[in-house]
Amino acid sequence: MEDLHIPRDFPVFDAHQHFWDPQANYHPWLSDEPPIPFRYGDYRPIRKRYLPPDYLAEAAPINVVGSVYVETEWDPADPVGETRYAHRLADAYGFPNAVVAQAWLDRADAAGLIAEQAGFPLVRSLRHKPAAAASADRARRGRAGGMDDPRWREGFAQLGRHGLMFDLQVPWWELDAAADLAADFPATTIVLNHAGLPADRSPEGLEAWRRHMARLARHPNVVVKISGIGLKGRPWSLVDNGPVIRDAISIFGWQRCMFASNFPVDSLVGGFAKIFNGFYQAVRGLSDGARRALFHDNAIGIYRPAPQAMPQKSTMGGAIR
Repeated sequence: MEDLHIPRDFPVFDAHQHFWDPQANYHPWLSDEPPIPFRYGDYRPIRKRYLPPDYLAEAAPINVVGSVYVETEWDPADPVGETRYAHRLADAYGFPNAVVAQAWLDRADAAGLIAEQAGFPLVRSLRHKPAAAASADRARRGRAGGMDDPRWREGFAQLGRHGLMFDLQVPWWELDAAADLAADFPATTIVLNHAGLPADRSPEGLEAWRRHMARLARHPNVVVKISGIGLKGRPWSLVDNGPVIRDAISIFGWQRCMFASNFPVDSLVGGFAKIFNGFYQAVRGLSDGARRALFHDNAIGIYRPAPQAMPQKSTMGGAIR
Protein backbone atom coordinates (compact mmCIF):
# COMPACT_ATOMS: atom_id res chain seq x y z
CA MET A 1 0.00 0.00 0.00
CA GLU A 2 1.42 3.38 -0.97
CA ASP A 3 1.83 6.03 1.69
CA LEU A 4 -1.04 8.51 1.81
CA HIS A 5 -0.45 11.75 3.67
CA ILE A 6 -2.94 14.35 4.87
CA PRO A 7 -2.86 17.38 2.53
CA ARG A 8 -1.23 20.37 4.20
CA ASP A 9 -4.41 22.43 3.93
CA PHE A 10 -6.67 19.70 5.33
CA PRO A 11 -8.12 21.01 8.65
CA VAL A 12 -7.76 18.93 11.80
CA PHE A 13 -9.57 19.70 15.04
CA ASP A 14 -7.91 17.56 17.70
CA ALA A 15 -10.67 16.22 19.96
CA HIS A 16 -8.44 15.02 22.81
CA GLN A 17 -5.10 16.37 24.01
CA HIS A 18 -3.39 17.64 27.16
CA PHE A 19 -1.20 20.50 28.36
CA TRP A 20 0.67 20.49 31.66
CA ASP A 21 3.54 21.87 33.70
CA PRO A 22 4.24 19.45 36.56
CA GLN A 23 7.00 21.70 37.90
CA ALA A 24 4.47 24.49 38.49
CA ASN A 25 1.27 22.54 39.15
CA TYR A 26 0.58 19.31 41.01
CA HIS A 27 -0.41 16.24 39.01
CA PRO A 28 0.13 13.20 41.26
CA TRP A 29 0.94 10.80 38.40
CA LEU A 30 3.37 13.25 36.82
CA SER A 31 4.99 14.40 40.05
CA ASP A 32 5.03 11.62 42.65
CA GLU A 33 7.53 8.79 42.91
CA PRO A 34 7.56 6.05 41.92
CA PRO A 35 5.64 6.36 38.64
CA ILE A 36 2.35 4.46 38.61
CA PRO A 37 1.73 1.39 36.40
CA PHE A 38 0.74 2.69 32.97
CA ARG A 39 -0.75 1.03 29.89
CA TYR A 40 2.09 2.23 27.65
CA GLY A 41 4.78 1.25 30.15
CA ASP A 42 7.46 3.72 31.21
CA TYR A 43 6.01 7.20 30.86
CA ARG A 44 8.84 9.20 32.38
CA PRO A 45 9.61 10.90 29.03
CA ILE A 46 6.33 12.86 29.25
CA ARG A 47 6.75 13.96 32.87
CA LYS A 48 7.78 17.43 31.78
CA ARG A 49 6.31 20.75 30.77
CA TYR A 50 4.11 20.53 27.67
CA LEU A 51 2.43 23.71 26.44
CA PRO A 52 0.82 24.84 23.15
CA PRO A 53 4.11 25.76 21.45
CA ASP A 54 5.43 22.24 22.17
CA TYR A 55 2.21 20.71 20.87
CA LEU A 56 2.13 22.75 17.66
CA ALA A 57 5.79 21.96 16.98
CA GLU A 58 5.05 18.24 17.29
CA ALA A 59 1.90 18.53 15.18
CA ALA A 60 3.67 20.09 12.19
CA PRO A 61 3.03 19.67 9.28
CA ILE A 62 -0.55 18.64 10.19
CA ASN A 63 -2.92 21.62 9.90
CA VAL A 64 -4.31 21.64 13.45
CA VAL A 65 -6.84 24.46 13.66
CA GLY A 66 -8.05 23.85 17.22
CA SER A 67 -8.15 21.38 20.08
CA VAL A 68 -10.00 20.05 23.10
CA TYR A 69 -8.10 20.10 26.39
CA VAL A 70 -8.97 17.05 28.48
CA GLU A 71 -8.36 17.03 32.22
CA THR A 72 -4.96 15.71 33.20
CA GLU A 73 -5.54 14.09 36.60
CA TRP A 74 -4.53 17.37 38.21
CA ASP A 75 -4.62 17.56 42.01
CA PRO A 76 -8.12 16.22 42.86
CA ALA A 77 -8.27 18.66 45.77
CA ASP A 78 -8.31 21.58 43.29
CA PRO A 79 -10.17 20.63 40.10
CA VAL A 80 -11.25 24.20 39.40
CA GLY A 81 -7.60 25.27 39.49
CA GLU A 82 -6.99 23.18 36.39
CA THR A 83 -9.92 24.77 34.59
CA ARG A 84 -8.58 28.25 35.33
CA TYR A 85 -5.17 27.14 34.08
CA ALA A 86 -6.62 25.83 30.80
CA HIS A 87 -8.40 29.14 30.25
CA ARG A 88 -5.18 31.08 30.86
CA LEU A 89 -3.49 28.93 28.23
CA ALA A 90 -6.33 29.66 25.80
CA ASP A 91 -5.99 33.39 26.42
CA ALA A 92 -2.23 33.31 25.93
CA TYR A 93 -1.86 30.93 23.01
CA GLY A 94 -5.21 30.46 21.25
CA PHE A 95 -5.23 26.78 22.31
CA PRO A 96 -7.23 24.97 23.63
CA ASN A 97 -10.64 25.90 22.19
CA ALA A 98 -12.81 23.70 24.42
CA VAL A 99 -12.23 22.06 27.79
CA VAL A 100 -13.17 18.75 29.39
CA ALA A 101 -12.90 19.57 33.08
CA GLN A 102 -12.39 17.34 36.11
CA ALA A 103 -15.18 16.54 38.57
CA TRP A 104 -15.36 13.53 40.87
CA LEU A 105 -19.01 12.57 40.50
CA ASP A 106 -19.25 10.59 43.73
CA ARG A 107 -17.84 13.30 45.99
CA ALA A 108 -20.07 15.04 48.51
CA ASP A 109 -19.41 18.39 46.82
CA ALA A 110 -20.12 17.12 43.29
CA ALA A 111 -23.24 19.22 42.65
CA GLY A 112 -21.57 22.51 43.56
CA LEU A 113 -18.36 21.63 41.75
CA ILE A 114 -20.19 20.67 38.54
CA ALA A 115 -22.12 23.95 38.64
CA GLU A 116 -18.88 25.89 39.10
CA GLN A 117 -17.13 24.07 36.25
CA ALA A 118 -20.12 24.68 33.99
CA GLY A 119 -19.71 28.41 34.52
CA PHE A 120 -16.40 28.57 32.62
CA PRO A 121 -16.80 29.67 29.00
CA LEU A 122 -14.77 26.85 27.42
CA VAL A 123 -16.06 23.93 29.49
CA ARG A 124 -18.20 21.59 27.42
CA SER A 125 -17.80 18.25 29.21
CA LEU A 126 -16.58 16.66 32.42
CA ARG A 127 -14.47 13.58 33.02
CA HIS A 128 -14.15 11.35 36.06
CA LYS A 129 -12.89 7.86 35.34
CA PRO A 130 -15.35 5.52 37.09
CA ALA A 131 -14.05 2.56 39.04
CA ALA A 132 -13.15 -0.29 36.70
CA ALA A 133 -11.74 -3.79 36.93
CA ALA A 134 -8.15 -4.35 35.84
CA SER A 135 -9.15 -7.16 33.48
CA ALA A 136 -12.24 -8.57 31.82
CA ASP A 137 -12.31 -11.66 34.05
CA ARG A 138 -12.45 -9.46 37.16
CA ALA A 139 -15.24 -7.17 35.94
CA ARG A 140 -18.34 -6.96 38.10
CA ARG A 141 -21.28 -4.62 38.27
CA GLY A 142 -22.26 -2.46 41.22
CA ARG A 143 -18.86 -1.54 42.66
CA ALA A 144 -18.48 1.70 44.64
CA GLY A 145 -17.43 4.56 42.40
CA GLY A 146 -18.60 2.73 39.28
CA MET A 147 -21.35 3.61 36.83
CA ASP A 148 -23.95 1.61 38.78
CA ASP A 149 -23.15 3.32 42.09
CA PRO A 150 -26.20 5.43 43.11
CA ARG A 151 -23.97 8.19 44.48
CA TRP A 152 -21.93 8.31 41.25
CA ARG A 153 -25.16 8.45 39.25
CA GLU A 154 -26.43 11.31 41.40
CA GLY A 155 -23.41 13.28 40.27
CA PHE A 156 -23.91 12.23 36.66
CA ALA A 157 -27.50 13.48 36.79
CA GLN A 158 -26.18 16.98 37.47
CA LEU A 159 -24.58 17.17 34.01
CA GLY A 160 -27.85 17.49 32.13
CA ARG A 161 -28.97 20.31 34.39
CA HIS A 162 -26.02 22.35 33.18
CA GLY A 163 -25.98 21.29 29.54
CA LEU A 164 -22.72 19.39 29.94
CA MET A 165 -21.51 16.21 28.23
CA PHE A 166 -19.51 13.42 29.86
CA ASP A 167 -16.18 12.09 28.62
CA LEU A 168 -16.06 8.43 29.61
CA GLN A 169 -12.79 6.53 29.89
CA VAL A 170 -13.14 2.87 30.81
CA PRO A 171 -11.90 -0.38 29.25
CA TRP A 172 -14.31 -2.19 26.95
CA TRP A 173 -15.37 -4.73 29.59
CA GLU A 174 -17.16 -1.91 31.44
CA LEU A 175 -19.23 -0.86 28.41
CA ASP A 176 -22.28 -2.87 29.45
CA ALA A 177 -22.64 -0.50 32.40
CA ALA A 178 -22.01 2.44 30.06
CA ALA A 179 -24.81 1.26 27.79
CA ASP A 180 -27.21 1.19 30.73
CA LEU A 181 -26.03 4.66 31.77
CA ALA A 182 -26.66 5.98 28.24
CA ALA A 183 -30.15 4.45 28.26
CA ASP A 184 -31.01 5.97 31.63
CA PHE A 185 -29.75 9.46 30.68
CA PRO A 186 -30.66 9.80 26.99
CA ALA A 187 -30.40 13.60 27.00
CA THR A 188 -26.74 13.58 28.09
CA THR A 189 -24.10 13.03 25.42
CA ILE A 190 -21.46 10.48 26.41
CA VAL A 191 -18.11 10.71 24.61
CA LEU A 192 -16.28 7.41 24.82
CA ASN A 193 -12.55 8.06 25.11
CA HIS A 194 -9.88 6.05 23.29
CA ALA A 195 -12.32 3.75 21.47
CA GLY A 196 -12.96 1.72 24.61
CA LEU A 197 -9.28 0.84 25.10
CA PRO A 198 -8.96 -2.29 22.93
CA ALA A 199 -5.54 -3.32 24.23
CA ASP A 200 -6.10 -7.07 23.78
CA ARG A 201 -5.63 -7.64 20.04
CA SER A 202 -6.14 -11.40 20.15
CA PRO A 203 -9.06 -12.61 18.01
CA GLU A 204 -11.02 -13.33 21.18
CA GLY A 205 -10.19 -9.95 22.70
CA LEU A 206 -11.17 -8.03 19.58
CA GLU A 207 -14.41 -9.95 19.23
CA ALA A 208 -15.35 -9.15 22.83
CA TRP A 209 -14.46 -5.47 22.28
CA ARG A 210 -16.59 -5.32 19.11
CA ARG A 211 -19.51 -6.95 20.91
CA HIS A 212 -19.43 -4.46 23.78
CA MET A 213 -18.96 -1.52 21.41
CA ALA A 214 -21.97 -2.66 19.37
CA ARG A 215 -24.15 -2.73 22.47
CA LEU A 216 -23.07 0.79 23.38
CA ALA A 217 -23.61 2.02 19.81
CA ARG A 218 -27.33 1.25 20.05
CA HIS A 219 -27.69 4.44 22.08
CA PRO A 220 -27.67 7.57 19.89
CA ASN A 221 -26.37 9.79 22.69
CA VAL A 222 -22.95 8.07 22.57
CA VAL A 223 -20.07 9.17 20.32
CA VAL A 224 -16.50 7.87 20.13
CA LYS A 225 -13.04 9.36 20.08
CA ILE A 226 -10.62 7.18 18.13
CA SER A 227 -7.38 7.89 19.95
CA GLY A 228 -5.07 6.31 22.48
CA ILE A 229 -5.07 2.97 20.64
CA GLY A 230 -1.32 2.37 20.67
CA LEU A 231 0.15 -0.84 22.04
CA LYS A 232 2.69 -1.17 24.83
CA GLY A 233 6.20 -1.77 23.54
CA ARG A 234 5.27 -1.33 19.88
CA PRO A 235 5.59 1.70 17.60
CA TRP A 236 2.25 2.96 16.28
CA SER A 237 1.44 1.24 12.98
CA LEU A 238 -1.43 1.00 10.54
CA VAL A 239 -1.07 -2.78 10.57
CA ASP A 240 -1.80 -2.86 14.31
CA ASN A 241 -4.40 -0.12 14.45
CA GLY A 242 -6.09 0.06 11.07
CA PRO A 243 -8.56 -2.76 11.84
CA VAL A 244 -9.53 -1.14 15.17
CA ILE A 245 -10.09 2.22 13.47
CA ARG A 246 -12.25 0.73 10.74
CA ASP A 247 -14.20 -1.47 13.16
CA ALA A 248 -15.01 1.49 15.43
CA ILE A 249 -16.25 3.48 12.45
CA SER A 250 -18.22 0.53 11.13
CA ILE A 251 -19.93 0.03 14.50
CA PHE A 252 -20.74 3.68 15.29
CA GLY A 253 -20.77 5.20 11.81
CA TRP A 254 -18.47 7.99 10.70
CA GLN A 255 -21.05 10.54 11.84
CA ARG A 256 -20.39 9.58 15.49
CA CYS A 257 -16.59 9.21 15.51
CA MET A 258 -13.71 11.66 15.88
CA PHE A 259 -9.96 11.31 15.51
CA ALA A 260 -7.77 12.68 18.30
CA SER A 261 -4.09 12.69 19.22
CA ASN A 262 -4.04 12.07 22.99
CA PHE A 263 -0.77 14.01 22.96
CA PRO A 264 1.62 14.15 24.64
CA VAL A 265 0.66 10.72 26.03
CA ASP A 266 0.64 8.99 22.65
CA SER A 267 4.03 10.46 21.80
CA LEU A 268 5.21 7.41 23.75
CA VAL A 269 4.14 5.21 20.82
CA GLY A 270 4.43 7.45 17.76
CA GLY A 271 4.91 10.88 16.27
CA PHE A 272 1.93 13.18 15.75
CA ALA A 273 2.19 13.18 11.95
CA LYS A 274 2.68 9.41 11.86
CA ILE A 275 -0.48 8.81 13.87
CA PHE A 276 -2.62 11.26 11.93
CA ASN A 277 -1.35 10.08 8.59
CA GLY A 278 -2.17 6.56 9.81
CA PHE A 279 -5.72 7.67 10.56
CA TYR A 280 -5.93 9.18 7.07
CA GLN A 281 -4.68 6.02 5.40
CA ALA A 282 -7.08 3.88 7.42
CA VAL A 283 -10.10 5.74 6.00
CA ARG A 284 -8.84 6.18 2.45
CA GLY A 285 -11.95 4.40 1.16
CA LEU A 286 -14.39 6.90 2.64
CA SER A 287 -15.75 9.98 0.90
CA ASP A 288 -14.11 13.38 1.24
CA GLY A 289 -17.02 14.53 3.40
CA ALA A 290 -16.74 11.57 5.75
CA ARG A 291 -12.99 12.07 6.18
CA ARG A 292 -13.45 15.76 6.93
CA ALA A 293 -16.13 14.87 9.48
CA LEU A 294 -13.81 12.43 11.26
CA PHE A 295 -10.90 14.85 11.43
CA HIS A 296 -12.74 18.13 11.94
CA ASP A 297 -16.48 18.61 11.55
CA ASN A 298 -17.73 16.07 14.10
CA ALA A 299 -15.51 17.46 16.87
CA ILE A 300 -16.62 20.99 16.03
CA GLY A 301 -20.27 19.97 16.20
CA ILE A 302 -19.88 18.04 19.44
CA TYR A 303 -17.56 20.34 21.42
CA ARG A 304 -18.74 23.69 19.98
CA PRO A 305 -15.31 25.32 20.32
CA ALA A 306 -14.78 28.98 21.03
CA PRO A 307 -12.41 30.65 18.56
CA GLN A 308 -9.34 32.17 20.16
CA ALA A 309 -7.16 34.89 18.67
CA MET A 310 -3.57 33.75 18.39
CA PRO A 311 -1.17 36.06 20.31
CA GLN A 312 1.86 37.77 18.91
CA LYS A 313 4.95 35.57 18.60
CA SER A 314 6.63 37.47 21.41
CA THR A 315 4.21 35.89 23.90
CA MET A 316 4.55 32.33 22.68
CA GLY A 317 7.26 31.43 25.16
CA GLY A 318 5.62 33.02 28.16
CA ALA A 319 5.32 30.99 31.33
CA ILE A 320 1.81 30.09 32.47
CA ARG A 321 1.18 29.26 36.08
